Amino acid sequence: MEQYSIAIDGPAGSGKSSVSKEIAKILNIVYIDTGAMYRTVGLYCLRNHINLDNAEEIEKALQNIDMKITLSEGKQTIYLNGEDVTETIRTQQAGKAASDVAVIYAVREKLVQIQRELSKGHSVIMDGRDIGTNVLPHATVKIYLNASVEQRTNRRCHELMLLGKEYNKKRIEYEIIQRDENDKNRKYNPLKKAEDAIEIDNSNMDMEQTIKTILNIIKQKINV
Repeated sequence: MEQYSIAIDGPAGSGKSSVSKEIAKILNIVYIDTGAMYRTVGLYCLRNHINLDNAEEIEKALQNIDMKITLSEGKQTIYLNGEDVTETIRTQQAGKAASDVAVIYAVREKLVQIQRELSKGHSVIMDGRDIGTNVLPHATVKIYLNASVEQRTNRRCHELMLLGKEYNKKRIEYEIIQRDENDKNRKYNPLKKAEDAIEIDNSNMDMEQTIKTILNIIKQKINV
């Protein structure tokens, strides 16, 4: 079978990463989590007290960030200056920092180059904000996964509850709204639906239903 690529875009909390990981397992293809890369840059900035409102400071910091990504059996492991940060970056703070650094052109240029290189040589599923519009504009299948702010807030709260972490629902809702604003209004490659993407609103779907819906679309486009 010829190599193919699947691009899944959408706002924070729409379930892109969870769904993409499962589809990668089902189809036995490589999953590339682009959001993890922005979270890694964000984590570095947080740890080193770099002002997230200062583009020049962040651009300088890129020179000190050695990011390595390994792909094994469809799983992505991400290293920051030699440290495995695959789990460390999964905090609300790192997510917010990721949105802040993602508006900076130099950051996007560096990470998009890595993402395109990772996509070569095998079939991939990649999720993010601008995969179908910028990173993989010629992707075989493009999905725009969406959900209401209320549902995305509830999902995040549920995740934190399962982890035994304290949370403030109003705060989480506010951060999701702010992140949407950041992602949709940034100057370079903002979050938007590609013209040839199929939009799915999964506000009233569970993960299994979402996966089934996307797999049906993939099977209509590709003989998998």
